Amino acid sequence: MRVAFAGLGVMGYPMAGYLAKAGHEVTVYNRTAAKSDAWVKQHGGKKALTPAAAAKDAEIVFCCVGNDDDVRQVILREKGILAGIASGAVIVDHTTASAVVAQEVHDAAGMKGVAFLDAPLSGGQAGAESGKLTIMAGGDSAVFERVRPVMDCYAKACTLIGPVGSGQKAKMVNQICIAGIVQGLAEGLHLAKRANLDVAAVIGAISKGAAQSWQMENRWQTMNDGKFDFGFAVEWMRKDLKIALEEADRVGAKLDMTRLVDGYYAEVERLGGRRFDTSSLIKRLEP
Repeated sequence: MRVAFAGLGVMGYPMAGYLAKAGHEVTVYNRTAAKSDAWVKQHGGKKALTPAAAAKDAEIVFCCVGNDDDVRQVILREKGILAGIASGAVIVDHTTASAVVAQEVHDAAGMKGVAFLDAPLSGGQAGAESGKLTIMAGGDSAVFERVRPVMDCYAKACTLIGPVGSGQKAKMVNQICIAGIVQGLAEGLHLAKRANLDVAAVIGAISKGAAQSWQMENRWQTMNDGKFDFGFAVEWMRKDLKIALEEADRVGAKLDMTRLVDGYYAEVERLGGRRFDTSSLIKRLEP
């Protein structure tokens, strides 16, 4: 298919690469043109100087940028994707953003006869580079089935959650669960060390039971060693938790633990850890 990809960050760059490897005709756009140049040199395809130009001939336009404001800029503003995309095409937004902006884009796209899916990702940079991301989508089922075979190029699982905005809300749930698990792991490791236990032996024992988690399997050692350069950054987790907390306020949900852990991440930021990965919650316990 003729596809476009806007946003060649640590996620988008390899995702667009998988589209090219699968044989799709890919046009890329990135605010920093040098990144587009590097991608085209590595993968072929074409680069565009604006999102509108990238979208001009595309059947599907993928977007993966930073936040709500970036989504609006790349899709809705002058020279954005909607300014160039043809009626009948599809926009798939992989940005982790709010359900509010998802609805805005959906409404604006619909006025031009363009379909839309909000489709945030889980799996981080490692998942993008290995082509094994998890995708949570919101939108029409027929549109989802049309796009799913293309998303399968870089995903191990794609699930349609519900109508537009549902993908973003599912991602909020994902981030809430991660935050709680990491905080529990941080406190458990902290106690084990203070109690002079053999941390490796403890993890070896409890990771075979009900306490097991992806975070435990993949992060306990680096947390124990005080190394925090292995994943999703604290500043981005705080952005995601802010979105979740704002949605909770809208729907009347109580997220007491999430507010608490967001405050702990703020402490990590004050310790200089904005770019530490999310497992750095232990840093505030053992500065």
